[in-house]
Amino acid sequence: MKKILNTLLFALLASVTFGSHAATGGIHLDKAPINLRDTESLQRGAQTFANYCLSCHGAVAMRYNRLQDIGLTEKQIETNLMFPTDKIGDLMKVSMQAKDAKVWFGSTPPDLSVISRSRGADYLYTYLRSFYRDSARPTGWNNLTFPDVGMPNVLWDLQGQQVLEVEGEHKKLKLVKSGSLTKTAENGEFDQTEFDHRVTDLVNYMVYMGEPGQVKREQIGYGVLLFLLFFMIPISYMLKKEYWRDIH
Repeated sequence: MKKILNTLLFALLASVTFGSHAATGGIHLDKAPINLRDTESLQRGAQTFANYCLSCHGAVAMRYNRLQDIGLTEKQIETNLMFPTDKIGDLMKVSMQAKDAKVWFGSTPPDLSVISRSRGADYLYTYLRSFYRDSARPTGWNNLTFPDVGMPNVLWDLQGQQVLEVEGEHKKLKLVKSGSLTKTAENGEFDQTEFDHRVTDLVNYMVYMGEPGQVKREQIGYGVLLFLLFFMIPISYMLKKEYWRDIH
């Protein structure tokens, strides 16, 4: 019986491992340093999402006024994150028409409301940092994590431009530098560390957006556990004394 259980457990672990590799195509995923309690990171991520993602991708499960939960005021949301025609209670809808997107990119860009739950934070973090120049692609961009992707690198002005270098079976990305210390067509606005932080903020917000109530739910859960702990100890002690009173 023990041998059968060990065999079943091994098969289950193997299937999970295979599934995870199949989902990413065998690409190594970098660990995303997610912290949903970092409200400043979430605020920066929300601004990056509104400025760089919302023109093509929608987030129809999220309303603008929900951003007040991460410390933004209604005025800040209206000034920095919304289109002039939007209202504070509106859903975060895409401004681009679906038919136009299909013509330009070959398919309609997906809604990003729960993309972090379907793809995972590590995948998004790696994907957003893996674009490189490819003249063979219609957009001029390709992605090491998602080969032949239809999406261009919308963050290129922050990151700069990467090129793919192939050494045998190994592939790696190299950031192109013009040699100038100022921003050029090749140099991004940020250095690599700053860009990684900006992507972290963006992915952090996308994880929050996929389940906005997660932090609050965890806080309530910890409170309930503490209540039960401090409530049950004296109750259990009094029950014990009452039960054993006639014996002792």
